[in-house]
Amino acid sequence: MSTLFAFLHHLSALTLVSALAIEFTLIRQELTLSSARGLQFTDLVLGIAAGTLLVIGLLSIVPSLEFLSWRGALTAGPAPTIDARKLRLVTGIIHGELFTVVIILLCAAIKARGGWV
Repeated sequence: MSTLFAFLHHLSALTLVSALAIEFTLIRQELTLSSARGLQFTDLVLGIAAGTLLVIGLLSIVPSLEFLSWRGALTAGPAPTIDARKLRLVTGIIHGELFTVVIILLCAAIKARGGWV
């Protein structure tokens, strides 16, 4: 799980840096309809990447704390127990994080193709 979070973190960070570089390049050129659309889309990608870094970082605390609380049970031998409500919360957060990875990859593919046009 920590590998997934590390991957998402790096992917988001690289996406953010790439979007900033693209914005820097586009804003220095003459503003055309195409470059304005590119700036608008690139800014959207940048916002998603920044938001993902923040949200995923904060959300991952919940599952991490739960998993850390299992130390005693794992040392003693039996499998740890988790109540249904907490399991739904942890599962929901992990699903949300996976969905966010898909959205980031979709945005990257769209950008690589020059946008929706």
